[in-house]
Amino acid sequence: MSRGWVEDGFGAVADTFAENFRLFPELGAAVTVYAGGRKVVELWDGEAAPGRAWSAETVVPVFSCAKGIVSVVVHLLAQEGRLDLDAPIGTYWPSFVAHGKENISCRMVLGHRAGVPVLDKTLTFDEIAAWDPVIAAIEEQQPLWEPGSTYEYHGHVFGFVLGEVVRRITGQLPGAYFRTVIGDPLGLRAWIGLPAAELPTLARLAEADSRPGIDPEHLLMRIVTMNGALEFPGLDVPHGWNDPALLGMELPGAGAVASATGLAGVYAAAMTGLDGAPPLLSTATVDDALREVSSGVGFLGFDGGARWGSGFLLDSSFRPTLGPRSLANDGAGGQFAFADDEHGIAFAYTANRMIGHGDPRASRLVAALPRTGTK
Repeated sequence: MSRGWVEDGFGAVADTFAENFRLFPELGAAVTVYAGGRKVVELWDGEAAPGRAWSAETVVPVFSCAKGIVSVVVHLLAQEGRLDLDAPIGTYWPSFVAHGKENISCRMVLGHRAGVPVLDKTLTFDEIAAWDPVIAAIEEQQPLWEPGSTYEYHGHVFGFVLGEVVRRITGQLPGAYFRTVIGDPLGLRAWIGLPAAELPTLARLAEADSRPGIDPEHLLMRIVTMNGALEFPGLDVPHGWNDPALLGMELPGAGAVASATGLAGVYAAAMTGLDGAPPLLSTATVDDALREVSSGVGFLGFDGGARWGSGFLLDSSFRPTLGPRSLANDGAGGQFAFADDEHGIAFAYTANRMIGHGDPRASRLVAALPRTGTK
């Protein structure tokens, strides 16, 4: 029996959430929905860790949902006039421009078009945790393609490049700045760099049996593992995704940890307003983020059906949402979050059973959302 509550009109979400536990190898999971800035669904069930039940406070690694958090911060800085998304990154970070990167903008990074999806240099785990060695390697990196000419998922480099721009403008790393301007003021349970005090609330990830292996030398695996320094798949190996040392560091491309309510709250705060407050992002800023930047066949020759705006997934067959006003991000474990300012909805699903590509759990919950009368 799911725990939590649901308002009238959202019962289909509760029914689908319960059904997911019957249809799929769910371990523990949660879903939260805001409508018009009010929480209307908060449900959880299952096991957070052996012998510990999931609770409303439970947080879990949400992988690339971190990109949504970073993108909200970047768009806020642009809205405040502190950052021009189409200006060369060298405007803010002069040493970035070496080796053919003089024309790369934040927009190109947000749309995965910058040509630096992976680094030639292989860094150690400790060097990645230290931040500055990654920044030095990015400065020395030559683009794999003419920046802006095509796209490919930028994995971890997405977070480090944009994060360094945030650091140079604000003086704080992106996870710390997010907590300063959004997370702490709004009391949201979402972090890039999990505080040690939150470890008792952390869910333990479990890998499903069906995830296929990929050659570790393949460019895609180099992208998602930073040349093997970070394991994937890999949960309980040294520095795997259950390691507090990994989750506690600033890894802004894929290292966010959040509860479903905290993650949904980020999107609600940004696009619909939260608890009566106006949205952080203006309509003009959302319009800008919604403009398609990348889709179709990418550098590796794949076309997974995804469409990218500036830092967010757009509505597509790959990740269906509520329509053309939805901004979203997903995570490698099946986690998913989005908001839609036309429907007034913000949504997040988190889980600790990682199912892999084609995982339908979150999409089924999205399909159960009402389509009208929620703004």
